[in-house]
Amino acid sequence: MSTTEQRCSNGHFYNPSKFSTCPHCGVSGIDLGVTVPAGSGTIRPTVPIRSQGVGPTAPVQETPTIPLGQIRNNSCDKATVAYYPSRMAQEPGEAATDPIVGWFVCVDGPDRGRDFRIKAEKNFIGRSTTMDICISGDQRISRENHAVVAFDPRNVEFRLYSGDARGLVYLNGSMVDIPVVLHAYDAIELGASRLLFIPFCSERFQWSDK
Repeated sequence: MSTTEQRCSNGHFYNPSKFSTCPHCGVSGIDLGVTVPAGSGTIRPTVPIRSQGVGPTAPVQETPTIPLGQIRNNSCDKATVAYYPSRMAQEPGEAATDPIVGWFVCVDGPDRGRDFRIKAEKNFIGRSTTMDICISGDQRISRENHAVVAFDPRNVEFRLYSGDARGLVYLNGSMVDIPVVLHAYDAIELGASRLLFIPFCSERFQWSDK
C-alpha cells in the first residue's frame, strides 16, 4: 500500500492522510503525485536552510550534551585557589599576628641601619626570603639556616644557635658552637654583618593571651 506525499510552499514533504497542513510550518501542501511505500521507516524532521526562496532541507541536529566538568564561567577564567585563614586568627583568645619579642639592628655591613624583627620561638636567619629573618644584602651569609635565635616565653629567655650552614656565628667576638643566652645589646656577627640585639619582652613585659 502506498500514500501520496505533498509538499508545502516552504518545501516540506508530509503525508496528507495524517496531516491536514504541513506539520513543520502549518502551510497547506501542494499535491506532487509522488508516492512512497507505506511504513518505509521513520522520516526525520527537516528544517529549511535560511536562503531566499525554497531550497534544500537539512536534518535537525540535536544540541550536544556538554559534561558538567567542562562548563566554565567566562567571567572568571582564573583557577580557583583555596584560602586558609591563619591558625592564630581562627582560635579564640589568640592574636591575629605573631607579636614582636625583640629586634636585631644592623650596625655594620651591607644592611647597615636596618632592623629585623624577632618573634616567639625559633627564628631562622639567612639570605633567602623564606627565612624568618632575611638579611638579603649580605652575600657572605648562607641562604638558609646560617643561625637561629629563639625566644622561650616560659623562661623569658633568648638564645642564639649556630645553624646547619657552612658559615660561622660569633657572639661578642666568640664563636657560637653551642646555644648561648642573649642579653641586651649583645653583638652578633655573621657573614660581613654585625647586629645588635635589643629585647622587647622581659621580666618587665610579656605578651598576654587576653
